[in-house]
Amino acid sequence: MSTDNSSRNVSRLTRDTMAIILAGGQGSRLKELTAWRAKPAVPFGGKFRIIDFPLSNCVNSGIRRIGVATQYKSHSLIRHIQQGWGHFRGEFNEFVELLPAQQRIKENWYLGTADALYQNLDIIRAHNPEYILVLAGDHIYKMDYGPMLARHAENEADLTVGCFEVPLEEAKEFGVMAVDESNRIIEFSEKPESPQHVPGNPDNALASMGIYIFNAAFLIEQLIKDADEKDSSHDFGKDIIPGVVKKYRTFAYPFNNNKEQYQTYWRDVGNLDAFWKANLELIGVSPELNMYDDEWPIWTAQEQVPPAKFVFDDDGRRGMAVDSMVSGGCIISGAKVKHSLLFSKVHVHSYAEVENSVILPNVDIGRHCIIKNAVIDKGTQIEAGTIIGVNQEDDKKRFRVTDSGIVLVTPDMIGQKIHTFR
Repeated sequence: MSTDNSSRNVSRLTRDTMAIILAGGQGSRLKELTAWRAKPAVPFGGKFRIIDFPLSNCVNSGIRRIGVATQYKSHSLIRHIQQGWGHFRGEFNEFVELLPAQQRIKENWYLGTADALYQNLDIIRAHNPEYILVLAGDHIYKMDYGPMLARHAENEADLTVGCFEVPLEEAKEFGVMAVDESNRIIEFSEKPESPQHVPGNPDNALASMGIYIFNAAFLIEQLIKDADEKDSSHDFGKDIIPGVVKKYRTFAYPFNNNKEQYQTYWRDVGNLDAFWKANLELIGVSPELNMYDDEWPIWTAQEQVPPAKFVFDDDGRRGMAVDSMVSGGCIISGAKVKHSLLFSKVHVHSYAEVENSVILPNVDIGRHCIIKNAVIDKGTQIEAGTIIGVNQEDDKKRFRVTDSGIVLVTPDMIGQKIHTFR
């Protein structure tokens, strides 16, 4: 098949596809960082939110019929999507449609990932897609879904699962699969205690990325069947996929299927250490995730803020940032920022030092503060002279400290009740 025909084929497949992004998760492993927001709404990368990555992948892949299923503390997520993703053309049948849990079919909220789609079957049927792309809304990656759709059609598959090799010790947190020489799935286990390693590589397991392509009619049939199972947890990884791998045509699609053409970067920023690390990876000279890629842009809500500003140039009081990313609206006023990522509208006052830290939007860091190895949540006001990340025993009395020593600071931890009513 020629390149032109391949492109047209992918275009047809993507046009006939509806994506459903599952964005209702609490993300409890991020601790207090998700106390007031769903995990997909957590800020990432200086100006984005996690949800922007699967949404951008859809748009850049030519998939412009998208539903976003929301549930847990979804206000900031819904607001972000309304502000940043409202540019679709309805007259061309393009949309990003919010699907909040609303007891459409029965008197419960979404009971699991599969139930989230089951409760919106009438909406899915109304759009009449040929394929349904199911995505997790809480992973950071770039991926063109077109070739995966093409492989799904080529295999005459009922279900195709995006997969990625992970270290065996980390595989307990994922759905793990075994495949034959044609990548047909022969076994699937959700978060197994003893993950099966990849043949020939005892250190890695083949893990699900939470990316599924279904034939629409097949998915609808399986969702209805699962809804009738009283003992089901109504989850794709626990129930749907293990139940179909031996009976139907189910295939794995390796994320690094074409290393020359597609990036192999994928991160589950599911805990504080991973979140901190993934953000700081971006400031490297040649990071695995290229945020400056004009051919695969990450779209988001663009807040109108002035450029970052660095003021004062006196000995001992010099506004500077080294080996860092600093977003618009920031003011570094006679302070030193080193190997850190600052989101928009962060103000660091004179004589303060920030190092190896991720500072979320609208944080104010007072004079003479020392902040190291920390994640500072949105809106936190750090009083002058505060020291964080130097003495773990002191930090543990006030803040969340991970096993590796990363300190999470939120407004609630220092008595700033910005989310409460009284």
